[in-house]
Amino acid sequence: MRILPSGTQGLLLELDSIEEVLGRYAALREADLPVLDLVPAGRTILLVADRGASLPDLAAAVRAVPPREHVRDDAPEVEVPVVYDGEDLAEAAGLLGLDAAELRRRHQDERWTVAFCGFAPGFGYLTGERYAWDVPRRATPRTRVPSGSVALAGEFTGVYPRESPGGWQLLGRALVEAFDLRRDPPALLVPGARVRFVEVGV
Repeated sequence: MRILPSGTQGLLLELDSIEEVLGRYAALREADLPVLDLVPAGRTILLVADRGASLPDLAAAVRAVPPREHVRDDAPEVEVPVVYDGEDLAEAAGLLGLDAAELRRRHQDERWTVAFCGFAPGFGYLTGERYAWDVPRRATPRTRVPSGSVALAGEFTGVYPRESPGGWQLLGRALVEAFDLRRDPPALLVPGARVRFVEVGV
């Protein structure tokens, strides 16, 4: 783990894998540290320090927190109903050496965890642990991806929280709001949460 300064109020932890990020993130959330926020990403965690906190002291405290294994089963589970009618379902299945039915089955059977959020408010990057997910982004991104689209890219799946440009492979659409300012918290998919996709008919 490398610890780098980030501005005048933050530290950036550089880690080797998403699994290490999830374990460190879980340990740091439980530690008594002078921080305002912890922001996990693919290979980093940003710590935003309390006003007046000493960054060298905070770095020493972070190093003293023992890493722990991310225990997925302790996290809350979110069920996401999905209609698997995405424009790229067959193509994404082919890229994985599957047919569309098997891709739908594996996507629902996978043990998904929200590793981090980014790109847009409420956009969670979900990683699995049962199957190999390595799907390239589309060569030409779409200028408009509908809100609620369920998609794959790289090792991740996610749900577009609003209409936006995007290059992920579209599998279907979620019948739930991924981001709603009337909800607390507004984001349905938060780091550490377990996610289960369930196919529904329309």
